[in-house]
Amino acid sequence: MYQKMSELPQLDTRAVQKAVYQNKVAHHFNVTDVDLEFLLLYGEVGEAVEAYHKKSREELAAELADVAIYLLGMAEILEIDLGAAVNKKMAYNRIRKDHEN
Repeated sequence: MYQKMSELPQLDTRAVQKAVYQNKVAHHFNVTDVDLEFLLLYGEVGEAVEAYHKKSREELAAELADVAIYLLGMAEILEIDLGAAVNKKMAYNRIRKDHEN
């Protein structure tokens, strides 16, 4: 697979985060209550599990997209560059021992 850190693909999600946030604002969706966003995200994960068990790839893809949209929106609300955080975590995961969390 990837032998060196420089070979890892770098995720750049800032534009997507901003687009998700702007869509939330345009539709008057929540952009202030982070606890609510976590609850809604939890619901979307549950819907993804249901779609997985129904073996509906199309429905599962849509629910996973919803999960990603909530994560990206929360990251933008909280001013976190999710792509940078994922890249950092992936770099850590490449060197960590299997039994670490």
